[in-house]
Amino acid sequence: MELTFIGWGYIGAGIGAGLAVLGAGLGIGKLAAAALEGSARQPEMAAKLQTTMLIAAALIEGLGLIALITCLLAGLTLNGIAKNSGAGKAPAAEAAH
Repeated sequence: MELTFIGWGYIGAGIGAGLAVLGAGLGIGKLAAAALEGSARQPEMAAKLQTTMLIAAALIEGLGLIALITCLLAGLTLNGIAKNSGAGKAPAAEAAH
């Protein structure tokens, strides 16, 4: 019964990691589109827009990476719980035979 909840934890960690990466990708895509449109409208501001865009992209990537690592650590913690729960171990009386 306990392993069912651990399985749901794995699914939750996988979905969380996928949403973190998807959100970071969408954020950077929207940021790049807005910066490109801004530099097309005012070419003299292209250098300043590029610098601002790179700083914002780094922050978005950092947030996505932190979320991804959090989901990975949650999955690894569940893996440790599953190993320590005694699942798959034969009882001592049966192992002696």
